[in-house]
Amino acid sequence: MSTRTTATLIAALAFTLAGAQAQTLPPLTQPDGALHPGWRYVGFPQQKAPIPPTLIEAGQVDGQPAVKVVTVSSYGSLVHDLKDAPPARLQWRWRLDQPLSGGKASPDLTTKAGDDAALKVCAMFDHPLERVPFVERTVLRIARSVSGEALPAATVCYVWDSGRAAGLQGANPYSRRVRYISLRGSETAVGQWVAENRDLAQDFVTLFGDELPQGAQTPRGELPRVATVLIGADSDNTASRSSGWVTDLRWGAAGP
Repeated sequence: MSTRTTATLIAALAFTLAGAQAQTLPPLTQPDGALHPGWRYVGFPQQKAPIPPTLIEAGQVDGQPAVKVVTVSSYGSLVHDLKDAPPARLQWRWRLDQPLSGGKASPDLTTKAGDDAALKVCAMFDHPLERVPFVERTVLRIARSVSGEALPAATVCYVWDSGRAAGLQGANPYSRRVRYISLRGSETAVGQWVAENRDLAQDFVTLFGDELPQGAQTPRGELPRVATVLIGADSDNTASRSSGWVTDLRWGAAGP
């Protein structure tokens, strides 16, 4: 359904840089049941392709507040902008009620035709452009020029894989500027809350170590800062449906 180019994929993850923000994450929802205003919705650029927005709204499940994420051949994210935040720990809970299903293609994170995620939590990094390989750097510069945005040079995504068991990691088939780790997959029962606690610095080194001057030995203090955290889901490539929930997303203490 979608014919996303590398530049378009990056643009779909783009955001307008905000002013100074505290290095904390606001709650996803407010006591009145609405989404917290510290988060904003970003859909797929409509001038690129007519892709419906993923439904992301505040709700309740099992008597607790959470954000409901529903896809129907759609794409969308809820984002929060940070200001020069060193990579620390990212913690959250999520559950999948309906894996990606009913589409024209099976979900497969390794292919363009199947590149969809029923749930994802991502962090965008202010990765120095000079560390990006030449061809990708050129494409990124063009995308930044066309969009007028300071598009991220590196994004780490944690995904819930509907196509296989957890454990897969690699580069997005549309762009190596986005790399992922599947934390949950077909082995996890639907309708079951699962807690996550990720070391962003370590995961960045694992996924983007080939672009660091000292590889795995790069000191934490020299890693790029985190610019944005987002939650979302997409099902536009497989033209499928999914539904799930995310709650308790927070910025944890830094690792050792």
